[in-house]
Amino acid sequence: MILSDLSIKRPILATVMMLALVTLGFFSYKRLSVEMFPNVEMPVISIVTKYPGASPETVEREVSKRVEEAVNQIAGVKHVYSYSRESVSTVVVEFRLEERINEVAQEARAKVSSIRGQLPKEVEEPIIQKLDFNAMPSAAIAVQSTSLSLRDLTTLVDKKIRKRFESVAGVGKVELVGGAKREVNVEVDPVRLDALGLGINDLVKGLQGENVNTPLGRINKNGTEYPLRIEGKPEHTDEYRQMVITRKNGRPVTLGEVAKITDGIEERRKLALINGQPAIGLDIYKQSGANQVQVVDNVKKVIASVQRELPAGVTVQLVRDGSIMTRHSLADVEETLIIGGVLTVLIVFLFINSWRSTVITGITLPISVISSFIVMNALGMTLNVMTLMALSLAIGLLIDDAIVVRENIVRHLEMGKDHMEASRFGTAEIGLAVFATTMSILAVFVPVAYMQGIVGKFFFPFGITVSFAVLVSLFVSFTLDPMLSSRWHDPSICGASAKGSPSGWSGLTTGSMPLPTAIVG
Repeated sequence: MILSDLSIKRPILATVMMLALVTLGFFSYKRLSVEMFPNVEMPVISIVTKYPGASPETVEREVSKRVEEAVNQIAGVKHVYSYSRESVSTVVVEFRLEERINEVAQEARAKVSSIRGQLPKEVEEPIIQKLDFNAMPSAAIAVQSTSLSLRDLTTLVDKKIRKRFESVAGVGKVELVGGAKREVNVEVDPVRLDALGLGINDLVKGLQGENVNTPLGRINKNGTEYPLRIEGKPEHTDEYRQMVITRKNGRPVTLGEVAKITDGIEERRKLALINGQPAIGLDIYKQSGANQVQVVDNVKKVIASVQRELPAGVTVQLVRDGSIMTRHSLADVEETLIIGGVLTVLIVFLFINSWRSTVITGITLPISVISSFIVMNALGMTLNVMTLMALSLAIGLLIDDAIVVRENIVRHLEMGKDHMEASRFGTAEIGLAVFATTMSILAVFVPVAYMQGIVGKFFFPFGITVSFAVLVSLFVSFTLDPMLSSRWHDPSICGASAKGSPSGWSGLTTGSMPLPTAIVG
């Protein structure tokens, strides 16, 4: 065979090829992210639209139906569902599996934007999201304090602590939960308001007209340009009392005459409790494609450094680690992978009864497994349960070709050939059979990678990983194994072949049988 003959003649070339595979596999492994499941893009998007204060019937009539009609025009739509609740409309659009989710999501945004003018003015901007199994928070942090009020603690978390975690490598978003943001509360006195002949709309309109910060334009003076702005927003709570909301009979009416102004907090819609005690939570989301385990490790390091910078009585702790299940699942698969490899090599040694043959055949395992990371990195896969399970399952298949090649080489050595000839003829003799065996394995696992449906998307990395690892093992058995067999002599086989010719027989042979030589006395 061309590969085996070239490797036997050029052992350095064969060694360099193996080192290249291992090196590429090692660097590819460093670039792989770690996830629980494969990065599968589900062909589903959700459109969430908020309509504050609207009843479910109004939400369905004014928002949900119009959004449904808009997105139903997109090519590739399979099903459209909508859920209308008080103040919230949720439209779920399912596409065919062959559709690219990024393209249809962009088209959905365009369709929703085209009907934005038909929706009520009070409706907030619709939020369009893709369904992603790996989009859950990677970690959750709780901040508590015994010395600061909840409002002051919220300000500290929002202005300082939150920004520190947003700058962590791999972190995409940090969401604050359970905070108490500052808010100026205006408690209207209806009796006083009615006595002045004013309504609540007059008060709201007056607040909107006075509490502004609007640019007016520019002014030029002596060749210099200055921007002009109206700064009507008060800096302190007491200044709201002097704010003029309207005029009655030529007299200005201030806000303090008809309402009580207090410096308080906004209405809390979310609550965070740690062991029954109030706290402020920070949900940390990783960037798309980032290593979840590495992100959590980076967050833990930042927690230690942030804790030293906080005032006395403020504590920061990690309350939820999203990587724990991923670590445990991957550790179980990795343990199974190692145990399977060790047992495979041990069984080979027990049956072959030669540590040289065991090493020559067993070296196929690490080369094939490490080289599999090349195709994972090239196709954008991750280290997950499916890819590691593929390697664990393929352990018993990777060494088969090497065992067959080595055993046939040993058979030729026992027949009396030297190591070079035995390696060359032994590999060539069963090369076609080994190749056919590998192709039969690929005929099973390649179709698994291209199954239809959602299951096929999950099994794609499984089938590709097994197929590539088996191909590498075939390549190693045709290159490295013959080269090592031709250079690394086994004394036991050499001694057996030397003792194979009994005394009184010469080297003249016919076929494979020696011919006796007549002794003239």
